[in-house]
Amino acid sequence: MIDDKLLEVIACPKCKGEIKEKEMFLTCRRCEIAFPVLDKSVPNMIIEESWPIKKAEKSKFTHKLVM
Repeated sequence: MIDDKLLEVIACPKCKGEIKEKEMFLTCRRCEIAFPVLDKSVPNMIIEESWPIKKAEKSKFTHKLVM
C-alpha cells in the first residue's frame, strides 16, 4: 500500500513517533491512534480525522472511506 520510502520518513503528526502500516491504516501505538489510508496509497494524517486504535482494531483495520 504505502511506499516503503515514505514509511521510512513519515512520523506521527501528534507525537512525532514511529508509524507502522496495518492493513488500511497507519498506526501510532504511543498515541493509540490510527490514520486511514485512502485510495490504497494516500494517508490521511490529520489528527482530528484519526481513529482511536481500539476502533480500528474493532474494524479489523479496514474502512470504506474514499477520497
